[in-house]
Amino acid sequence: MIAVMSFCGLCVLLVLGKIIRTYIPLFQRLYLPASVIGGGLGLLIITILGDRISPEWYASWSKLPGFLINIVFASLFLGVRHSGRKGAMKLAMPQICFGQILAWGQYVVGLVAVLLLLGPLFGVPDVFGNLIEIGFEGGHGTVGGLARTFDQLGWKEGADLGYTMATAGMIFGIVIGMVLINIAARRGYVSNIRTFDDLSLLERRGIYRFRRQPAAGRETVHSDSVDSLALHIAVIGIAVLIGFGMKEGLALFNNIAPGWIRETHILTSFPLFPLCMIGGLILQYVLRKTKAHVIVDGGQMQHLSGAALDFLVVSAVASIQIKFVIAYWLPLLILIVAGTLWNMALVWYLGPRIFKEAWFERSIAEFGQSMGVTATGLLLLRTVDPENKTCASSAFGYKQLFHEPIMGGGIWTSLAVPLVIQKGGVLVLGICLAFLLMWFGIWRCFFYVKSPQNE
Repeated sequence: MIAVMSFCGLCVLLVLGKIIRTYIPLFQRLYLPASVIGGGLGLLIITILGDRISPEWYASWSKLPGFLINIVFASLFLGVRHSGRKGAMKLAMPQICFGQILAWGQYVVGLVAVLLLLGPLFGVPDVFGNLIEIGFEGGHGTVGGLARTFDQLGWKEGADLGYTMATAGMIFGIVIGMVLINIAARRGYVSNIRTFDDLSLLERRGIYRFRRQPAAGRETVHSDSVDSLALHIAVIGIAVLIGFGMKEGLALFNNIAPGWIRETHILTSFPLFPLCMIGGLILQYVLRKTKAHVIVDGGQMQHLSGAALDFLVVSAVASIQIKFVIAYWLPLLILIVAGTLWNMALVWYLGPRIFKEAWFERSIAEFGQSMGVTATGLLLLRTVDPENKTCASSAFGYKQLFHEPIMGGGIWTSLAVPLVIQKGGVLVLGICLAFLLMWFGIWRCFFYVKSPQNE
């Protein structure tokens, strides 16, 4: 009964979030997702009413993100069609370089801030510096996936601080992104921009016009054998199962691993969701080799992933424990400002010096992803390139295949948490700084662009 009531409560919040966004122009102008609005409403209700609400309505909300992120990551590459476009890697490599510089730099900025300022002044642990990349680049899903790792390693407030960072990143990413777009339009960097005033009433409200509603995906099997949606959910479950098997394998390997690995619990505390992503990649490879990939539709996978992410965000935001946020509000605010300034600096400095064409369109997409989720980056990209007249959309898509398995919830994001807690921030800072300098070197040697507007 508790699970039923909790699920119904999340459904009500998500629908209310959509209704509020539909009728309040401010939220439309901010392009805030209904999931964030609904989650904020739930957090407000729980904070104000407190004990007057039965805990059965929200008892399991805090556990849901850790489960749903496995679905999001398992479906990330399922149904993805390999592009036959020539020169795809040539187009993607500068985008990959930009994304890697941005992500590794978030670690460097955060850890330097903690080691030199926030730690001595406020006594925050070194892992506090990981929150920029976890919350900004990773988002609510990554925080949810790492929640159990935080608990296992003795930092119980990490999930609540991470959710707060992710919420702030999503809001600031959209708001500041729109400010940067307006500045770029005034300076003549983009000309195909579509502003909020150009949108129809239904577009502002986020509703498709009747009879112009796009298909949510293609049915790949006859329903008399198995429902197509059920099949796609089952495929995601198999990818999660492969990831779970890999996690169990890590636990077994931990028993025979060298002493320092057993002592640090790096393998046993490694979260499940990046392994689910690897499971999805393995399953997609098997499907392609056996010619069975035709039964998996990328459109359906995207919508299943999107549905899981919406419920994840609602439950994550609504279950934030305000007491932790209040206790760390000042160092958290400093970290948010530092991370935002780093992202903005790369847009204006690195963007025109690394991309030969459509530099702002490609940079603003990376800015959006680095502050929230991939959907935020695509939202900002559609604003400056609504008809896909530039190469930005293709380059951004190609880059994800390399970037996602490593950063923003990938292998390094997951590994860095137990590593910094067990070995300290100085070691992780050294690793991150080395990779940041490596990618800066790759940029200067292979992708540096010199043009009049740079000078």
